[in-house]
Amino acid sequence: MLVCCTTVCLAQQSVPAERLPREVLDVLPPSARVIGIPGEMRISDRSCRNLPATQVRQRIIEIARQEWSWFGASVLDMTSQEELDANAGRSRRWWRTDWMSEEEARRVSDDIAGYWAAAPDSSWLLERQNKRWRELGITARWRDFWSAAFISWVMCESGLGEDEKFQRAIAHHSYIDQAIRARDGLEPQAAYTAYDIGEAEILPGDMLCRGSRPEYRNLDQRRGQMGEGARTHCDVVVELDSQNNQIKVIGGNVRGAVRMKLLPASVNEAGFIKPIPYGGREIFAHLQLVADKKVAQVQSNKLELVGGL
Repeated sequence: MLVCCTTVCLAQQSVPAERLPREVLDVLPPSARVIGIPGEMRISDRSCRNLPATQVRQRIIEIARQEWSWFGASVLDMTSQEELDANAGRSRRWWRTDWMSEEEARRVSDDIAGYWAAAPDSSWLLERQNKRWRELGITARWRDFWSAAFISWVMCESGLGEDEKFQRAIAHHSYIDQAIRARDGLEPQAAYTAYDIGEAEILPGDMLCRGSRPEYRNLDQRRGQMGEGARTHCDVVVELDSQNNQIKVIGGNVRGAVRMKLLPASVNEAGFIKPIPYGGREIFAHLQLVADKKVAQVQSNKLELVGGL
């Protein structure tokens, strides 16, 4: 078992860590939101929590870390040129080859399905996956990208269960747009407010988002397409490392799992650490959580109780 302090342990885990007992970290496992076996699975629970803003930030951080540990605590170092080169070469090939074993696919199938339960109007997506499982077996990759479903579930369990606070969805652009509208004074109850990179201080519990189709560079580019579909991806910030110029983020459906990425960063003239482009990719939106900022500076002792967190 790995021995970790309160900061995120970056060592690779050979065995995924069990989730914390609910009396330690009160989270309903995503698997509890679905019933049935792969091929016949369906959503049974879409309930979400509504908690005070003072509790939300730390829950987001802890829940994201716990899921990362459950998936094996793997780390993609996007500050490494070796990793960037490998990632560039893998971009077309990994989709077909870099997938998990039958045992691991079976272990996490209902967890990924449970993430979809937190996103409204997602039953049809699970049914498409059921069809895929019936045709190709348990090791079939998920037909649809589930990274936004993962974020929706994290926010659902963290206490942002009301739509006016966080617009849970099957695609990231829905809540990115909500955060932009909040910035423009149109959604005063929204939990996140959008900023251009380097414009505001980034804290754990915030989110960083990029666009791939189209490749947005700033919020104004997205403002011109508000409400339209776009291929985007957001990760939860869990730690800032200004000494090593890194930002540690956790996201879903990163090479088919919940993974941590180390993003290269720099400190701007305002003294804020900000992500910088890497491997041809660029973060275009910082979604800042509207909550007690002091909470993000407190490391939870709960995460010391299980190896790998």
